[in-house]
Amino acid sequence: MADEFAKGLAILTGGGLVWMAISSWLTTESFEGTQLIAAPPEDPGTYAELVLLLRDVTAGFVIIGVITFWFLIPAFYELRDYFDERSAEA
Repeated sequence: MADEFAKGLAILTGGGLVWMAISSWLTTESFEGTQLIAAPPEDPGTYAELVLLLRDVTAGFVIIGVITFWFLIPAFYELRDYFDERSAEA
């Protein structure tokens, strides 16, 4: 189970770093104002739109990756072990 935790942590830190870097470049109004979660530019160029899309994809990847590696895969292993023990007893 330690390897699943490490994979989830790597997804969280790597994806979070990418998300924070993009957000700091494009959605930080000022150092005194809203940082990282401000509204994106009203008229971004083509590359800025692609980077904003990458930011959204990265956020989804982080959420799905962490849930998968920290909850779903360990739950699957536990269920598989439970059913193996149950079938061995019968």
